Amino acid sequence: LGVAHGRLAEDELEQVMYKFINREIDMLVSTTIVESGLDIPNANTMIINRADRMGLAQLYQLRGRVGRADIQAYAYLIVPQEAALSRDAQKRLKVVMEHSDLGAGFQIALNDLKIRGGGAALGVSQSGHIAAVGYDMFLKLMEEAVSRLKGEPVVEPLEPEINIPVSVFIPESYIEDIDQRLSAYRRLARMTELKEVSDFREELTDRYGKPPAEAIHLLLKIMLKILAARAGVRRLDLTWETMSLCFSEVHQKNPYGILDLIKSDPGLYRFSPDQVLYVRMAKTRINSLMNQAKKILMEIATYVNN
Repeated sequence: LGVAHGRLAEDELEQVMYKFINREIDMLVSTTIVESGLDIPNANTMIINRADRMGLAQLYQLRGRVGRADIQAYAYLIVPQEAALSRDAQKRLKVVMEHSDLGAGFQIALNDLKIRGGGAALGVSQSGHIAAVGYDMFLKLMEEAVSRLKGEPVVEPLEPEINIPVSVFIPESYIEDIDQRLSAYRRLARMTELKEVSDFREELTDRYGKPPAEAIHLLLKIMLKILAARAGVRRLDLTWETMSLCFSEVHQKNPYGILDLIKSDPGLYRFSPDQVLYVRMAKTRINSLMNQAKKILMEIATYVNN
């Protein structure tokens, strides 16, 4: 057994470390002085006491001291009863446990930013509502401000409003953990490609089993939102008999393409004086109804973007 800490004389500390490297010592008891700069391939087990008191980056560095060779390694994080842990401590430990694969440092850093905040620009020291601004939103605002200073036109990304006649949500019975459920909602909100939605459905099926009807409807609604944005649609209202569409001309290359669309099938499309396009829908099951809407949005996109 050897002991290492910062109050040891330099030569004493050096001797202890050499003994550990040369396997003259089986176990090294130390402070967090070993968290970085050490490469000891034969060390394969680490026990971290009171891991709840340490930062996320510190835990990541400590864990990285083992598993540096081709030998299976283990890092045990010892904490008091879970009820005694602070909320942030629980988040930190959960992140360390979830991201244990190679190259997880970037994800660790992102989660550390979310837990601790982004410093002076986004931290709690600010007054007003700035502390509630997310990191992605902050970057978006910065990009818009820089574009305005350069005199470049700033077109806000289109966020279509989609209204459909069924419930759309992820049931608690399907994804019980609230953090995982919120993470799923966040991922869906950021999707901009149909393939992302289909891949996510496969992932859900693999992890949690076949999605219930409400979750499938949510995925279909996200698909409609993506297609609506491509077609320059700012609002979509779908009923069992009709789909009504309101457009944003600044998000269409050829807004007058709508007129060509209507001429192609006057019995299907009707354009009202208040510039709302009404589409006659075939009465059917909700999934088929939403698939009809998908095809129509794809067709509209070809007319307004050419």
